[in-house]
Amino acid sequence: MKKISVGIQKEFCEECSLALRRFIGKMNGVHSIDVAEGQIVITYDDTKLRKEDILKITRDSIEKLGYKMSE
Repeated sequence: MKKISVGIQKEFCEECSLALRRFIGKMNGVHSIDVAEGQIVITYDDTKLRKEDILKITRDSIEKLGYKMSE
């Protein structure tokens, strides 16, 4: 298992947090998504998913919800 930690510019509302879990959590290989305090931590199986793919999908999902990843 691997973990990716991604910062976001502002706190997610509860509905957006649930939507993000639905978007990313359906991917084969994602085990958990924790959203708290301006940060998203995704635990995934690196034999099923590449880090680059997780980051791209996470960025796309965050932007669809009207948020931005912090640099």
